[in-house]
Amino acid sequence: MYLRVDCGGSPQVINVGRVAAENDNFRAAVWTGSYMQMTVMCIPPGGEIGVEMHDDTDQFLRVEQGCGVVRIGNDRCVRDIRESIGPGDAVFVPAGTWHNIINAGRYPLKLSSIYAPPKHPKGTVHRTKEEANEAEY
Repeated sequence: MYLRVDCGGSPQVINVGRVAAENDNFRAAVWTGSYMQMTVMCIPPGGEIGVEMHDDTDQFLRVEQGCGVVRIGNDRCVRDIRESIGPGDAVFVPAGTWHNIINAGRYPLKLSSIYAPPKHPKGTVHRTKEEANEAEY
């Protein structure tokens, strides 16, 4: 991977597209500061982030490679926004909003994500969705 460690706390200049493209982990923290965090994600074909909601964290997700579908709403079971997304598309998720991103393509879906405030411990690497789920609970 282009950036091997979470260098948060110090100024950094990175090529986010390259870091995301080279990431094969479900989630890896790239930079964790006091007030925000950037991660990159790799969702396999047919895979998904999973329906989730962050009570106190705004989230920005950007598609770096691949195609998918985003579902967003104010209720876990009723996510009334459904949009196809592809490279360059961004998704803004306010705190308290349910959301999911599904890989709708034949290739891995590569995402970058910013959490404000940080959501995961500095240096977090989850190789698989299952590993991420275990860490969340």
